[in-house]
Amino acid sequence: MSDSQLYEETFSITAINNQKYDRVSRISGTSSDNTTIMTLDINHELYPVAVGDTLQLVLASTLNLDGTKPEKGWREFKREEANLSDHFDYVCHGKVYRFDEGEGDMIKVFVSFGGLLLYIEGPYKKLTPLRIDYVYLLMKK
Repeated sequence: MSDSQLYEETFSITAINNQKYDRVSRISGTSSDNTTIMTLDINHELYPVAVGDTLQLVLASTLNLDGTKPEKGWREFKREEANLSDHFDYVCHGKVYRFDEGEGDMIKVFVSFGGLLLYIEGPYKKLTPLRIDYVYLLMKK
């Protein structure tokens, strides 16, 4: 994991709910080591998934390959420069808006990507790097 990557995990998709919205599905998954669960809203027209699919999920503080913070915001990011998103199929930028302490050493993290939500519950040691304001979500199959 590079300096910009705060969290990386492989999840197996266990459930998909696409009954509430036309283009949004809420997917649920369990990490490969069964210590972490995740629920994520995705645009299924842009990134279709199925139950049983395995997804690599990365949360990063920046898309710069060297881990440096960008001088400008994510909207002004120049696509001609090589960056972390070149290695992934689905990328979002969002705000970490809530942490909840769970039972024992478990913690819950909530992130909003413009209304598409991410919920992760797992060990404190794995998720504590997410105690920052903004993150990039990157996924690939």
